Amino acid sequence: MRILLVGHTRFAIGAPFAGGLESATWHLADRLAADGHDVTVFAAPGSDCGPAVRVINPVAPWPPSRSVESLGSGDHLEVHHAYLELMLRLQRDDPFDVVHNHSLHYLPIALSGLLDVPVLTTLHTPPIAWMESALQLAPPQGQYTCAVSEFTASAWNHVVDAEVVHNGVDTAVWRPGPGGDDLVWSGRMVPEKAPHLAIEIARRAGRVLHLAGPISDRRYFAERVQPLLGGPIRYAGHLAEDALAELVGQCAAALVTPAWDEPFGLVAAEAMACGTPVVAFARGGLPEIVDGESGVTVPAGDLEAAAAAVDAVHALSRSRVRRRAERHFSVQQMTKSYLRTYRRMVLGGNDFAAAGARQDSA
Repeated sequence: MRILLVGHTRFAIGAPFAGGLESATWHLADRLAADGHDVTVFAAPGSDCGPAVRVINPVAPWPPSRSVESLGSGDHLEVHHAYLELMLRLQRDDPFDVVHNHSLHYLPIALSGLLDVPVLTTLHTPPIAWMESALQLAPPQGQYTCAVSEFTASAWNHVVDAEVVHNGVDTAVWRPGPGGDDLVWSGRMVPEKAPHLAIEIARRAGRVLHLAGPISDRRYFAERVQPLLGGPIRYAGHLAEDALAELVGQCAAALVTPAWDEPFGLVAAEAMACGTPVVAFARGGLPEIVDGESGVTVPAGDLEAAAAAVDAVHALSRSRVRRRAERHFSVQQMTKSYLRTYRRMVLGGNDFAAAGARQDSA
């Protein structure tokens, strides 16, 4: 199949990944290409998806505008311009069988009716107003949706019915590790991921904690994380994927401490692929990812329960933890699920619910 994956233009797609969305898009492109499909990715400049994947960038820069812009300016207009240019280009010259939208932008949805090929949008986040509007108003013909978890699908069900396709991790990179006594936390250093709470959990549990990830919010890091570093609390930096997998595999447990409703929880799946059990706040999609054989979920913000769970998960079988990731959250499983969806879209199968606005029965 000829497949276009539409990424976003905020961060380049390439290792080390800025976040879970970039990782999921890159690995899907890589696996589809390895399976023999013709894959193109639309993404920010600097993106690199490997030699088997063609990357196209926004080509028409946003010219300086003299208008008074009431809906935002600067980056907002540049992003709008990039997706408008892409969709109009596809209308003129559409060499694909499927367009798969991961962009978090409304235009690929709103303008999907311009194209002669089906468009699949994966919902990676809680509802976004601009995307809600597009899903309600765009013609449903040829438009389909998936969500990364049951939780996320439910959050969007007031506007659209979405199938669930869980994100996947590369289990060849995230390999089983020997474990150890230390704890690990990985992700973007931002308030909603709350690494400062992981530090408090580690202190209460009396364990060394390794933090890893990009400093996406420098003010937050400087005020809430950096003053707590030192001694048993260590910041490893923004590691390459293989180095991070090695670190995670050498730890007793991974802490996942979101201060928001995590749509999926890729870091939990990554840890599980290393055989490292997870202690997570039960928010968003995380209770779908972490079961009783792969970790423990505790009430959101309950630091005492999380600290107590560190000892509890140490008794779990690391091979069983790994097995759950292989069966449910691998790149191979994600790709198979999307390929089934692509084929039904192309064939127009009646068993697939096309995305469409649903009228409020009230």
